[in-house]
Amino acid sequence: MRLAALILGLLTALPSLAAEREVAPGEGSLAAAIAGATPGDVLILEGGAYSGPVTIDRPLVLTGPATAVVDGLGQGSVITIAAPDVVLKGFTVTGSGGRNEDLDSGVKILKGADRAVVEGLTLTDNMHGIDVHGGRDARVTGNTITGRRHHQMNQRGNGIYVWNSPGTLLDGNTIRYGRDGIFSNASADSIYRNNVMRDLRFAVHFMYTRNTEVSGNISIGNHLGFAIMFSDRGKILNNLSLGDREHGLMLNYANNADVTGNLIRGGTKKCLFIYNAHKNLIWNNRFQNCGIGLHFTAGSERNVLTGNAFIANREQVKYVGTRFMEWSHEGRGNFWSDHPAYDLNGDGIADATYRPNDLMDHILWSQPAAALLTGSPAVQLIRWSQSSFPATLPGGVTDSHPLMHPLTIPVPPEVEAYEAEAAGRWAQGNYDDIDPDDLGAH
Repeated sequence: MRLAALILGLLTALPSLAAEREVAPGEGSLAAAIAGATPGDVLILEGGAYSGPVTIDRPLVLTGPATAVVDGLGQGSVITIAAPDVVLKGFTVTGSGGRNEDLDSGVKILKGADRAVVEGLTLTDNMHGIDVHGGRDARVTGNTITGRRHHQMNQRGNGIYVWNSPGTLLDGNTIRYGRDGIFSNASADSIYRNNVMRDLRFAVHFMYTRNTEVSGNISIGNHLGFAIMFSDRGKILNNLSLGDREHGLMLNYANNADVTGNLIRGGTKKCLFIYNAHKNLIWNNRFQNCGIGLHFTAGSERNVLTGNAFIANREQVKYVGTRFMEWSHEGRGNFWSDHPAYDLNGDGIADATYRPNDLMDHILWSQPAAALLTGSPAVQLIRWSQSSFPATLPGGVTDSHPLMHPLTIPVPPEVEAYEAEAAGRWAQGNYDDIDPDDLGAH
């Protein structure tokens, strides 16, 4: 009994042995401080250069100003977290190795390193900024990540890579350059919110990710905004895609998603691309000034679209298929800026059905050369006949209850300034050497 009481007393006293320890800059000083630290210690970095790489193998707090720079000197990952309850805060991390196959990173969080906190770091010139690689319940917040700018975008690393790390919170990070802003692979039950991502391939890229929320994020001037692929039960809420090139939002083999409150605007070939995606609720979004408002194909079924606004898209809908599809729900459809609607009873629902496509659209999609005939009397007669006699339509999208007024989604002035900076870049041919066929690469 006395021995047990003594052991219990020693274990209880361990936290009281933790201390704050100042660490002076210099070669090997950080590694030595970690090796000599007691679990729970707070290591305070002074301004200056610290050589890496280093591994944190016990619960510690490592904090310092942005002028404290931990440099990996081009070797592997700069800081590897290999213990639970580690906190990194405030300083600068740079100089990882360049091996993408090894996921060389500024900060790497390993399996078993649960509840890691990475807050307010400045990460520059690393292959990957932060790699959450198996650790559960990580909190990655308020970091500024500037990736590398190799001329081939697919050879760069990601701002934040999350692999098999349930419970991850990514909040308030700013990510620029590199490959993808956030790449979530084989993970689940996480929240990615309020991140700003610019000049990337994808802002957010999901592969085999389940039950994860993507909310309040801002994608500006990327090749693709939000790519939700082979994933289930995602919540894509209140995000902005401004001036992205290929798609603002892509649902590719994505099922059971809630897509709500998003604004996709300007510069984009397709605001929303739905490919073989099923049972998704797509409501109260605004799709504006894209080449195609919504491209819908590959047998996608049982999706609900209601309350959305399709505004000034060159082509509002491209539906590749012959089935009849109703895009309204419980008497509420969507707003279409090209619908010459009237509302005699003033209930906010247009009195005439909206059909975005006709037989000639299907012909033009399959035979682009037929565009030479679009102004001919025969084509105009066909289009008039189908608008007057809808029963002759070959299948397609119908909105039986189109809305009279669009919803609005405000954009903060500082974000509009970023949007203006990116405006027109794709028209100028600044494709950053990316092949559109590589957009599915991961």
